[in-house]
Amino acid sequence: VQLQAYGGGLVQVGGSLRLSCTASGGSFRDYVMAWFRQTPGNEREFVAASRRNTDRTTSADFVKGRFTVSRDNAKNTVYLQMNSLKPEDAAVYYCAAGRPILSMASSPKAYHYWGQGTQVTVSS
Repeated sequence: VQLQAYGGGLVQVGGSLRLSCTASGGSFRDYVMAWFRQTPGNEREFVAASRRNTDRTTSADFVKGRFTVSRDNAKNTVYLQMNSLKPEDAAVYYCAAGRPILSMASSPKAYHYWGQGTQVTVSS
């Protein structure tokens, strides 16, 4: 499975961005699709995930009410709508695909495939 993430950029505090990640080479609907983020010197951090074969999603507490993950299986694409952005949201955002058990959905180790990352910069 190949993943291509895009949509990052520079946004002001309080602004919005929508990240997209398109998959190819696999059965998209069979995968949990997740977003992680990483800043220099820190480990990759779970942001949100869209579960396979269901509309259910899982999000980190720090993005609830601000970020929304969704997927379009017909387009093999997962989205991350980010609203009310804060300076601490600045990071490289990665999409990932895998088949983790529910309890492992927030662990980067549970995902087999990764996109190249897209930079999000939040200016104050």
